[in-house]
Amino acid sequence: MKRVDQLVLVISFVGFSWLAMQAVHESGHVLGAWFSGADIEKVVLHPLTISRTDISYNPHPLVEIWAGPLAGILFPLAALLVAWRLHAPRLYLFRFFAAFCLVANGVYIGLDSFGGSGDAAELVHYGTPRFLLVAFGLAAFTSGMLLWNGLGPQFGFGEAKGRVERNAAIVSLSLFTLIVLVEVLLDSR
Repeated sequence: MKRVDQLVLVISFVGFSWLAMQAVHESGHVLGAWFSGADIEKVVLHPLTISRTDISYNPHPLVEIWAGPLAGILFPLAALLVAWRLHAPRLYLFRFFAAFCLVANGVYIGLDSFGGSGDAAELVHYGTPRFLLVAFGLAAFTSGMLLWNGLGPQFGFGEAKGRVERNAAIVSLSLFTLIVLVEVLLDSR
């Protein structure tokens, strides 16, 4: 039974982290668009697609574009800090999510700067130097890996030999189910 709990925790929390990371990243684009006076045509968030924010008019594209990856790392780090200050139970879930967001946004911006078609390509198009994107990517990726370091036993790896908190697996599965339902329902409107 312990391996079932471990599988539920690991699979559902990685799934939740992927979908929530995209939602946080796109919320940054939305806030950046709002602050810069851009017109948002559509925000795509669905469990079976890669998220995106479509903008029709954008007087300050660098603000809107940078807001995605910056919010994508700063919001989860802020949530981790609050959880840590409040001594939240299962702090390792907050830590994993913040690390996941750092790694994902770091890889996305850092690697995409070498000829991709996403945010980094747009940032280069609007004048951001590639070295800045690579530096952002390396800093975010390295920070995420440092945050992930040592979390294996909480997810049943190493000396834990598959043992995890059953409540953590239930919380994780609930979060994953909730975010899938919300994204599907929002997409159907």
